Amino acid sequence: MKKIITLSFAFAILLACKEEKKQILPKDVRIDDPGLSDVYMPVKLTADLSGLTESQKQMIPFLIKAADVMDTLFWMEAWPGYDSGMMDTLPLNKQEFMKINYGPWDRLNDNLPFIDGVERKPSGANFYPIDMSRPEFERYEDDCKTSQYTLIRRDDEGALTCVWYHDAFAEYVNRAANYLDKAADLAEEASLKKYLRLRAEALRTDNYTASDIAWLQMDDNVLDIIIGPIENYEDQKYGYKAAHEAYVLIKDVEWSNKLKRFAGYLPMLQDSLPVPDKYKTEKPGGNAQLNAYDVVYYAGDCNAGSKTIAVNLPNDEELQINYGTRRSQLKNAMRAKFDEILVPISEVLIAEDQLDHITFDAFFENTMFHEVAHGLGIKNTVNGMGSVREALLEQHSALEEGKADILGLYMVTQLHKMGALGEKDLRDNYVTFMASIFRSVRFGASSAHGLANMMRFNYFMEKGAFTRNKETGRYSVNFEAMEIAMNDLTNLILRLQGDGDYVAVKALFEEKGKVGPQLKSDLIRAGNAGVPVDVVFEQGLEVLGLKE
Repeated sequence: MKKIITLSFAFAILLACKEEKKQILPKDVRIDDPGLSDVYMPVKLTADLSGLTESQKQMIPFLIKAADVMDTLFWMEAWPGYDSGMMDTLPLNKQEFMKINYGPWDRLNDNLPFIDGVERKPSGANFYPIDMSRPEFERYEDDCKTSQYTLIRRDDEGALTCVWYHDAFAEYVNRAANYLDKAADLAEEASLKKYLRLRAEALRTDNYTASDIAWLQMDDNVLDIIIGPIENYEDQKYGYKAAHEAYVLIKDVEWSNKLKRFAGYLPMLQDSLPVPDKYKTEKPGGNAQLNAYDVVYYAGDCNAGSKTIAVNLPNDEELQINYGTRRSQLKNAMRAKFDEILVPISEVLIAEDQLDHITFDAFFENTMFHEVAHGLGIKNTVNGMGSVREALLEQHSALEEGKADILGLYMVTQLHKMGALGEKDLRDNYVTFMASIFRSVRFGASSAHGLANMMRFNYFMEKGAFTRNKETGRYSVNFEAMEIAMNDLTNLILRLQGDGDYVAVKALFEEKGKVGPQLKSDLIRAGNAGVPVDVVFEQGLEVLGLKE
């Protein structure tokens, strides 16, 4: 077994367990609290830099410095008490755990506090005043209150007011923008130089459209950086506010070229969706891009708790329609999760006669088509309730992740039937998908991905998509039933989105977004076998062998 640093506990393995933990703890990070019992696996985040030019190597330190600013901003957004000095008073193990979680709440345990005396995490994080009620927010009249790029604060009289990110964080965004400008000075590709300049300006102004378009128009670059306030997961109050994050990327040109051909299938796949026509009238652009990268640095939102392994951007629906999207597969991070988590958890929970169907190619395909699937379906309600995001509010993220998961598998199935995937065994994708549910459900209810997986596990179990052997405690996929369940769940999710049915979506997750006693017991077995819940990265210039 590889050395595991015990740093956190997962929501599903909180139950008291008398079995001995098979974990190896370094002396300086030993957990004394019996509740902090689960694991993150340390992984060095490296990549082959031999193909980079000297200018490109010189750019990386500036990109990482800009990313570090996003990391600081996310601390501010995630934790109202980020500057309280609390961390300095804690023992080493809890300091490390707090760094992984960006605050005193365990992201893999429904954001419950792991520090004595700390109250439950505010659902709106630090985007809104803690004492602000929903009626007060609804009474507040200001168009910018629902902007992704504003904080809601109180003025001197105690009334609500909007503060734009570039004003609230002026010192920080200017510093990050300056680093991007310095990287642009070194950029050899004109398109990358243009993007970095525009992104720097976007950080200074909160006007991101031009830089998003420039990013989509890049195709000759090797280095890339995704940076800024991007995803809305951290705002679990309304789902309005975007949190700061950054990825520093090196394109795998060979893999990216292999993926390009799949984008052309999107219109055909949209037309084939098993749902009435009114829920698929929107036409996905054929200009969707699929690229593979090695990621060399994570910062901010994407680095908090469970780590992202693929990205689909931009999120702006109008830009998606007019300019397309880019689906970025983070190949080295994906490989780490496959080797360190998916394979070990499969060896505990998947039937032995189906273990040969757990493959990295299937994991890569399922993850890739998950990101592509964000572009399918419907983005605006069919009954005049506005966009799906607006109608479903804080329920949107989890349902959208659920849609992407199930439509990703649907796409693999349809492409296989078309012969577009070559010679392959579709059973690999189904069994690997099943194993991935076990992997992701451990992320907990505070994660949109974890909640989506809980709902799907229960839905599939009810539909007979898989069965559990009582004697071995292992699960087998029933392939025909799983395809039927996949189509049924696709239909359900797309209808809920198209109808903008907030009440029904909330009820769906309240009913099925829970882990039952049997699954809890099985996940405990995985934890006792030493299977980590997720990875934590050892990253930076030293790991990459670079100097500032």
